[in-house]
Amino acid sequence: MKKTLLLAVFAMFSMTAFAQKDGGFGFKGGLNYNQNGDLIASVGDAAENIISGSDGKVGYHLGVFYKIKIAKLYVRPEIIYTKTNSSYMVQNEENTYGVSKLDVPVLVGLDLIGPLHIFAGPSFQAILNSDLENANISDLENEYTIGLQMGVGLNLGKLGLDVRYERGLSKNETDFASTNVTDISGRIDTRPSQVIFALSLKL
Repeated sequence: MKKTLLLAVFAMFSMTAFAQKDGGFGFKGGLNYNQNGDLIASVGDAAENIISGSDGKVGYHLGVFYKIKIAKLYVRPEIIYTKTNSSYMVQNEENTYGVSKLDVPVLVGLDLIGPLHIFAGPSFQAILNSDLENANISDLENEYTIGLQMGVGLNLGKLGLDVRYERGLSKNETDFASTNVTDISGRIDTRPSQVIFALSLKL
């Protein structure tokens, strides 16, 4: 996975010679609304598990992109710093789970009518940091994962607006132990499921 991530980054900077009129570099940023998978925990020596689905919370992302235009098709690799948040209710207490990661989506798009376009592609991810409120958390099983993004956007001159959905494909978990008085421990399915709203500016 690490080699794949590095190849995706290299490809972004090695295809400039193929850019046509509407291609080029740009910056992007926006908000994301994320939910992770289930938290499965137990209290003390109890055999029965507590299962809590995550509640979505708002995060953000910032990064750069490069667009290679080929007639009505385009390829758009991106390098994005992303911060996601979600929350879990355990013992009637909300615990926020945050993840910082470097995303490298490689999107293939199609221009439709006027400024409207659609796109989809894999997103290669390097996890930088993760933390769960009121808990000690272990390292993730996999620091490098892959997801799938798909969405729709509008090109308004140099400005672009898009909304996309991302789903993590690689199974990934982390263990935790509560720092509160109650002895709670368990694991979290960290795969993201998020809606991403973005504004971009082409240079």
